[in-house]
Amino acid sequence: MSTLRFPRKTALLPVCLAASFAGSPLMAQEQLEEQSRGTAAEPVELQAVEITASADASADGLTEPYAGDQVARGGRVGILGNQDYMETPFTSTSYTSKLIQDQQARSVSDVLQNDPSVRVARGFGNFQELYVVRGFPVYSDDIAYNGLYGLLPRQYVAAEFIERVEVFRGANTFLNGAAPGGSGIGGAINILPKRAPNEPLTRLSVGAESGGQFTTSADIARRFGEEERFGVRLNAAKRDGETSVDNEKRTLDMFALGLDFQGDNLRLSADVGHQYHFIDKPRPSVTPSGGIPSAPDAEDNYAQSWTYSKEKQTFGTFRAEYDFSDALTGWLATGVREGEEKNRLANPRSDANGNLTAYRFDNVREEEVFTSEVGLRGLAQTGEVSHQWVVSAAMFDIEARNAYAFSNFAGFGNDLYNPYDTAMPAADFFLGGSMSNPHVTERTHTQSLAIADTLGFMDDRLLVTLGARRQGIEAKTYDYNLGLRASSYNRYETTPSAAVVYKLTDELSLYANYIEALVKGDIAPASSGGVPVVNAGTALQPYVSKQTELGLKYDGSYLGGSLAVFTTDRPFSTLENGVFSDGGEQRNRGIELSVFGEPTYGVRLLGGVTLLDAELTRTQDGLNEGNRAIGVPRTQANIGGEWDVTGTNGLTLTSQVVYTSSQYADAANDLKLPSWTRLDLGARYRMVVEQRDVTLRANLDNVTGRDYWASAGGYPDQSYLVLGAPRTLTVSATVDF
Repeated sequence: MSTLRFPRKTALLPVCLAASFAGSPLMAQEQLEEQSRGTAAEPVELQAVEITASADASADGLTEPYAGDQVARGGRVGILGNQDYMETPFTSTSYTSKLIQDQQARSVSDVLQNDPSVRVARGFGNFQELYVVRGFPVYSDDIAYNGLYGLLPRQYVAAEFIERVEVFRGANTFLNGAAPGGSGIGGAINILPKRAPNEPLTRLSVGAESGGQFTTSADIARRFGEEERFGVRLNAAKRDGETSVDNEKRTLDMFALGLDFQGDNLRLSADVGHQYHFIDKPRPSVTPSGGIPSAPDAEDNYAQSWTYSKEKQTFGTFRAEYDFSDALTGWLATGVREGEEKNRLANPRSDANGNLTAYRFDNVREEEVFTSEVGLRGLAQTGEVSHQWVVSAAMFDIEARNAYAFSNFAGFGNDLYNPYDTAMPAADFFLGGSMSNPHVTERTHTQSLAIADTLGFMDDRLLVTLGARRQGIEAKTYDYNLGLRASSYNRYETTPSAAVVYKLTDELSLYANYIEALVKGDIAPASSGGVPVVNAGTALQPYVSKQTELGLKYDGSYLGGSLAVFTTDRPFSTLENGVFSDGGEQRNRGIELSVFGEPTYGVRLLGGVTLLDAELTRTQDGLNEGNRAIGVPRTQANIGGEWDVTGTNGLTLTSQVVYTSSQYADAANDLKLPSWTRLDLGARYRMVVEQRDVTLRANLDNVTGRDYWASAGGYPDQSYLVLGAPRTLTVSATVDF
């Protein structure tokens, strides 16, 4: 947490106020009487006033880091605000900026590699980062930014934007509202922006990645004005060059400006951000056909030289919070984003021997997003029962323009293990809209009203949270070619929640919750498996998922952790005779164990184990009932450690082991990926050079050079393989001026 301390002259403010009263006749008379009695008051030592710089404009600011500084003691729990993890009837982890910097994270996915409940996958037919939480996807365009959906770059979020990554595990519509992209059943991800700290900051970094990718970045912050209440923080970064995958080149330009004002009762913050991201010859996903091919060399690139992915996004946000009294606070937040994407892809299908077939797929997408939230939060007391109540209203609007073009679905051949370039075919076989001037194809509007009360009993050792959100989802789809409305719905649902946490001791808390998730219905894709979908563009009705959870949390001051048992049901869509519709259901049951902290000085631990049983409980014609869901392993385990080497001054060694058990790549459970284990090692050295702090970092990921399929899906009920990254060395130097 960043704490802003006023200059010494601020401590004189009460003295000046007292001096102004000293001129009054009443004060003068009291002073004369005291002097005549010889009882003049002793001088009072005045303390400097402190306020806390905040990433989200809250009075308390960021939650305190836990021992080891890799995770925080808590984080944002939707409309309930920032809460300590021991007092929260849900599970979440907030990864700090220190961890992000020390691990040289490039994006959100690099940060989430630390979480045993999360696995990183990819969007369906594109290069969108996708995060599988408790076996359910969270799309990158459903990440929240300071509590607001839809503002961050849609496919890839650079780490330079991020102060903290908060991972909430479990259904969360009551807390956060329905994710507009249609995911979030298994969890939610919230990004906190950077704010100016107390001390001036001028930080420059340079880095390189094996393959020839180079990075430069700057992080500059200052506080200004009376009592340094105004803060400005500027981040800029550029990456360019070839990645550790052969002939895959990546360019990224980003810019972020964060502003804040810290008043006595009023707090304001604003952000402006821009990101340009281009991947030339990006290595695609592989759809298995009739068998799972052995993973090729992790450095190999079987992309066609004429493929690329390009994205440009610009966004802005504003947030205000005002204390009407010590017991009542109101807030307002709003944000906008404009984005455009263009892709030329050729994602192949492969048989068990690595024989590939592919066709060209071009698409463009333009988006405009507007979102806002307003709320009141207060404290009350009725007898011996305390109340922390909140009421909030939120809305979200998105307008999307899309167009696509396919080459002949007969496609062209290739070889997974000895790939070669093929002449680019014409994308004129199956068209949807104008690539140069796409029509509006989708409009989604959500609005909701939420209310909650956390009742405290037994001096707040027992906390009971009751609440509900009335959520409306209005979705309209339009014909790609004519722009005429294809389908629409406007549906409201009430998603209740009840949760309890009981502090058994200062070190142990027991909790339980019931909560639901509401996601908009899927939109029928243009094609599936190379076959056109009859009702392409049709929007299905929203789905309601239900979750129950029971858990135990531990806080040993230096070592913390949690244990959770949960069950979540998810309805899903099916495809029959080329028609897209609903009718399926998946049930995920699991056990999560997480640990974090610094159990002994200079030794830090972070990791855990997640056990998942993802079963298809209702399927089309009962064909696959009882089978395991695509892309959900039974076991996920992470363990990371850091050691400040004894006898040295500034040297730290790091390691992380990531294990993922086997997973199925089809609903019939005939295709199965083997398990995989990855070892990452690293080191950093901190020193002072000419009175400047310098940090050198080196990380070697996939030390053993393991070739493996990292995931078997991501988009619900779709099977496609993503090859794990090769052995990659990343080095950097950071100087604080």
